[in-house]
Amino acid sequence: MQPNYHIIMKFGKREIHISLLPRVIIAIILGLIAGNFLPAAIVRVFITFNSLFSEFLGFMIPLIIIGLVTPAIADIGRGAGKLLAVTVVIAYVDTVVAALLGYGTGSWLFPSMIASTGAMPHIAKGLELTPYFTISIPPMVDVMSGLVFSFLLGLGIAYGGLNVTHRVFDEFKYIVNKTIAKGIIPFLPLYIFGVFLNMTYNGQAKKVVIVFAQIIVVIFILHVFILVYQYCIAGAVVRKNPFKLLGNMLPAYLTALGTSSSAATIPVTLARTLRNGVSTSIASFVIPLCATIHLSGSAMKITACALTICLLTGRAHDFPMFFYFILMLSVVMVAAPGVPGGAIMAALAPLASILGFNAEAQALMIALYIAMDSFGTACNVTGDGAIALVVDKVFKPKEAIS
Repeated sequence: MQPNYHIIMKFGKREIHISLLPRVIIAIILGLIAGNFLPAAIVRVFITFNSLFSEFLGFMIPLIIIGLVTPAIADIGRGAGKLLAVTVVIAYVDTVVAALLGYGTGSWLFPSMIASTGAMPHIAKGLELTPYFTISIPPMVDVMSGLVFSFLLGLGIAYGGLNVTHRVFDEFKYIVNKTIAKGIIPFLPLYIFGVFLNMTYNGQAKKVVIVFAQIIVVIFILHVFILVYQYCIAGAVVRKNPFKLLGNMLPAYLTALGTSSSAATIPVTLARTLRNGVSTSIASFVIPLCATIHLSGSAMKITACALTICLLTGRAHDFPMFFYFILMLSVVMVAAPGVPGGAIMAALAPLASILGFNAEAQALMIALYIAMDSFGTACNVTGDGAIALVVDKVFKPKEAIS
């Protein structure tokens, strides 16, 4: 859903830009190969790095929540009255429904898919490798405390007009975003390489890769289904052919697919939404807002991936727990930072605090999510056009933004 950050490799005068997704794919492949022949001493080097990196990630998760959710809530709270409220409610409900669709489909299909690949191999004690050393970096607050604090502070800033405090947290958001962009994202491929290296060494990788391949196909089909039901509902509301409306949004879908960026796709999404007959005032408000708050494709994908990891690792995955997770995830998605894989970075908080995901489970989530990042982005931005159609029907253009 966010802009791609690249590494640049120079060959003479030629520069080759490699985005995050290819780096993650390369890391997984190298991990699957190297785990078959690297000695334990070398594998432990990468396990040590992963241990240190996961400690840093655990320290950062509450700070990510505070730094991103606080200004996001403050900004939304200063919006344009009823129009804002209606748009936010529709976007939130649609995100929750999409995530529930991911859970329901996953509960139906994933157990049999995973069972067909056989049981997870038992790791003998002799194969269990430990880091050479560890450093404990406990978080300053736990995740739920950080989330509640962010809500209270964000609402206080919004309704109290606390401009100085708002500027402070805007600057803190800048620090958090820079830390994610420079201190976390660049190391994710190495982190994922270490995870798959260790799994290959322990004999677990084959099953995980087979399951991942099947899950990716199911999630792609669900993305298409989400867009169809979104435009069927919008078409019924505005009394227009839903498939023609969806067809008009195809350039936005393809742009998002190529850029993996909701922000970069806004001009195309806006133009195609206007072509669908939405008034300029409504489209100009709803499309940029939904690029931030409406992440139905991402929420569905994260939920489906989380259920997969729970089934693979034997974690609890009952509906009440996942429903609570989905409600919190749909809130946290509002604060997803503007970096590749930003949604999964924000989602690490409820994954850890509600589903109990440890460092290895989080790494698997990151790998599985990033493998489909652009498809989630395309689903998100294309669905924004459906919301704009419904909001335009609810509000007359003259009532849009006063």
